[in-house]
Amino acid sequence: MQENIRNFSIIAHIDHGKSTLADRLLELTGTIDPKKMMPQFLDSMDLEREKGITIKLKAIRMELDPLKIENLKLKIPVQNYVLNLVDTPGHVDFSYEVSRSMEAVEGAVLLVDATQGIQAQTLANLELAKQQNLKIIPVINKIDSPIAKVEESVEELSNLLDILPDEIIKISAKDGTNVAQVLETIIREVPGPAQSPAGIEAGERPFRALIFDSEYDSFKGVIAFVRVIDGEISNGEKIELMATDAPAEIKELGYLNPDFSPKEKLTAGDIGYIATGIKEPGKVTAGDTIIKQQSLATKGSIKPLPGYQEPKPMVFASLYPENPDDFGDLKVALSKLKLNDPALIFEQEMKEALGRGFNCGFLGTLHIEIISERLQREFGLNLVISTPSVVYKIIDNKDKEILIYSASDWPDQSKIKSSEEPWVSLEVIAPSSQIGKLMEILKSLKGNYVDTNYLSPERAVIIFETPLRGIIANLYDKIKTASQGYASMNYKILGYRPAKLVKMEILIAGHKEEALSKIVAEEEAYFEGKKVVEKLKDVLPKQMFSVALQAAVGGKIIARETIRAYMKDVAGYLYGGDITRKNKLREKQKKGKKLMKQKGQINVPTKAFLEVFRA
Repeated sequence: MQENIRNFSIIAHIDHGKSTLADRLLELTGTIDPKKMMPQFLDSMDLEREKGITIKLKAIRMELDPLKIENLKLKIPVQNYVLNLVDTPGHVDFSYEVSRSMEAVEGAVLLVDATQGIQAQTLANLELAKQQNLKIIPVINKIDSPIAKVEESVEELSNLLDILPDEIIKISAKDGTNVAQVLETIIREVPGPAQSPAGIEAGERPFRALIFDSEYDSFKGVIAFVRVIDGEISNGEKIELMATDAPAEIKELGYLNPDFSPKEKLTAGDIGYIATGIKEPGKVTAGDTIIKQQSLATKGSIKPLPGYQEPKPMVFASLYPENPDDFGDLKVALSKLKLNDPALIFEQEMKEALGRGFNCGFLGTLHIEIISERLQREFGLNLVISTPSVVYKIIDNKDKEILIYSASDWPDQSKIKSSEEPWVSLEVIAPSSQIGKLMEILKSLKGNYVDTNYLSPERAVIIFETPLRGIIANLYDKIKTASQGYASMNYKILGYRPAKLVKMEILIAGHKEEALSKIVAEEEAYFEGKKVVEKLKDVLPKQMFSVALQAAVGGKIIARETIRAYMKDVAGYLYGGDITRKNKLREKQKKGKKLMKQKGQINVPTKAFLEVFRA
């Protein structure tokens, strides 16, 4: 029954306990066999477990029967309930995943860590939930921690939501305290799926389902994860995707609990999966509407669902295979990753020094790191990665506006009339005692201080406007380090503003390394160049000959470092004899090194590229 379905998300800042609360809900409802249960069960990707963060949204179906309700002593009507949970990431780079999950649900558990209080992503996620008119269930987590500030967190959250402190549930997801109360509140307060107007049952309306995620299976084709809005669909029926007009025949459908659980049909209100059999990943996109295949007579009578606002990547980097023969494999791998990561965009490009590759758009530097790691682990691809860059805008001498996605697109400086770069409004939430240190970091971004607002006497929100290029240069880690882990940040794009920009090139042993070129502010070129060559000196392996590392702007060298050659005393094994014999060997060694220096080439490993753009 549709009125007994509850579709909800768990939203919070990174590390506030979303995955742990999801674990407790899975245990309470008996969804997972206790023998198979492990911490952060829904974080199935190796990268998620290693980094301790959720990267991909996950959906899972839980069921409550009258016996479980009585055992848990829940104060709700005793009947069968279905709870569809969509777990979401908390890092600022993956906020788009959160917005997609909210399209598929009616309620959201807003989780706040009692040891940290409200953080930047708490505010950002709350804003997204309010835009979707979701029922918000406020929860304070980690009340068992010896450093928990429960009353302060309750006061902050009640002020933020304009509710009474008694309406906030206080839990420990780690040991399960009051988690049953969260389950009870979800069932009691989150509304069931929207009822159809004019007394028409949702199952009687034409079938429509919203795709909120997808993945590729070599046997079943693209598997779409869907929220059924209207009607019902049975296994084996013919369907079509409205945005791409792609026809398909259902190979399998069912629920996610947590593995694929095949069923005969999905009905309105359900969250599940549909194996489409489509082998071309580009034909299935998140936000598309699946309908039953229409006849010519009924074509156009069904309207598509609103879908999603397209993500706008503002950080770009070029990815090239180390082995040019892997270009085709890289193209297929990126297509498959895009299936469940619509924020990733890519287009083919060709550079003389690097060969064929792809210029890719990302939401931030962590996003780049995750995608490059997944390409290496899941598809066995070794990559050359260019320095991340934001999208710049230049006006040439003919007053033509050109968008610059990578440093290699930057024209000769003499052809540029003016240049612009994107700016952001940055919000940093931190303890009042840490504001001094954080202001020092923010001032180094060459931005504009706007305001400081206080959430409570102990915690403040600093609002700062700054160029986006300063944000992608590891600002998140710098803020965390300076505040001993207590500060958090979020940002929104403001638009383009004028800037004096130049292209900085990096030469390794006299050869231009195009992937390391970057666009920098004119007054910061020397410091940026020095930083890059110093980092390269640390991460590049020594050679049998000395290697010059140089940074150049407009053909002029602005910074230099040298990697010294491996040294071996070639005359060391000689005992006695004329000194001229030793000198002869040393002279021969010197000539050999000179020849190697002229002919030698340096292969920059992928790890070195990653280290440089993290610096």
